Amino acid sequence: MNEALNSAVTSAAPPPDPLERTVLSEPTAPAAPLLPAQPGGDTSEAVAARAAMVARLEESGALGPGPVREALLALPRQLLMPQAYVRRSAPDETPPHWDLLDFSRPADRAELLERLHSGDSVAIQHDGEPILGRPPGPRRGGVMTAMSSTMSLTADLLQQLDLRPGQRVLDVGTGAGVTAAAACFVCGDEGVVTVDIDPHVTAAARERLPALGYRPATVTGDGTIGWAAAGPYDRIFVSFAVRHVPQVLVEQLAPGGRALTTLATSSPSWPALAVIERRQDGSVEAQLRAVEFGHRVGAGFDRLFLSAAFRAEITTADGWTQRSLLAPPPDTARGMWLALDHLYPGLVRDFGAEDLTIGAPECRSWMRVRAVDHRRWDATMSGPRDIWAEIQEVAGRWRAAGEPDTFRICFDADGGQRAASPNGALTWQLFPGKTGDAR
Repeated sequence: MNEALNSAVTSAAPPPDPLERTVLSEPTAPAAPLLPAQPGGDTSEAVAARAAMVARLEESGALGPGPVREALLALPRQLLMPQAYVRRSAPDETPPHWDLLDFSRPADRAELLERLHSGDSVAIQHDGEPILGRPPGPRRGGVMTAMSSTMSLTADLLQQLDLRPGQRVLDVGTGAGVTAAAACFVCGDEGVVTVDIDPHVTAAARERLPALGYRPATVTGDGTIGWAAAGPYDRIFVSFAVRHVPQVLVEQLAPGGRALTTLATSSPSWPALAVIERRQDGSVEAQLRAVEFGHRVGAGFDRLFLSAAFRAEITTADGWTQRSLLAPPPDTARGMWLALDHLYPGLVRDFGAEDLTIGAPECRSWMRVRAVDHRRWDATMSGPRDIWAEIQEVAGRWRAAGEPDTFRICFDADGGQRAASPNGALTWQLFPGKTGDAR
């Protein structure tokens, strides 16, 4: 999956958008599906590492019994990611530097296996480089442009996808090929299509997925327009965040089908999961669920982040302080924070701060809130925006709406999309359609 980002604030400069392409290349012709075999290159150490990874996921509640668990136990991650990066510099250190580990080098093998099975995201591409045939070793500067997502996020979403044998699956955002491999394991590879905008990513997938016994159709192009030639699909999985549900993907969803994608703004702080289902009668029902973790954004986003200097300013600078009897909404009020992100965009949360700390990088406004005694809080702010007032205004509307964490996605006749609470008291536009204002 060519993305991986939890809802914590990013503290380094965001990566540039990958190359944007709209012309799709022809997929490789799928061969007859192969039964999963014991692939070459697997080792007892790798088998033990997979078992330990799965056990941790089960213990955390991210993974339950079923075909996804069996896939994660069976698929050798080191065949999909025989090389991966580890960061050797501190998060705010510039220029950053990494080492590219290689499974073929005995000295790298233990650390690489630990990295691949740690559960964290795994960086597989630096600055859009070719993935095949590259030498291992150090890299300095630049950014990571392709990653395999955190395993707890991947496992949870694959289970929500409810994969079954014989289904046709569209995997948007190939990345390391983990989702495509899991779909092939459960459904068979004949009906699986995986698409990525980066030709180096798809070239690696074409070489590495057959090593596991699978040959899904592999497409290079803009996954947000899908691949109609092999549709309609029973399951569609988008492994990067988008601003709104791509309508063309909805059109490629078969009756009884389900699609999952992370929806996000330019802020990484409050993602949501869109769950789109097409009923047997052809009608579409969609939900937007406020979640703690989501995929990183795809192409076309102006990514917001809090730099180290701005975080230090928020922590130490003086501002004006307001004593409040209103408590800040808790982190668990995810529906409120999601609504705030859309109704008052441009805010980024510093999840590493001791107090509630939010900044608006574009105008340099900021806010920090701390408890001073029983039911009293000090909100210290600076800049043109009154972030505390914005939070309390949205919190009041969210409470009047029944404190929802799940919203309906409404598809308007002109192509617009709206999120609405179940009682309709709290709404916002996701996409304005042919007419109207995006706000």
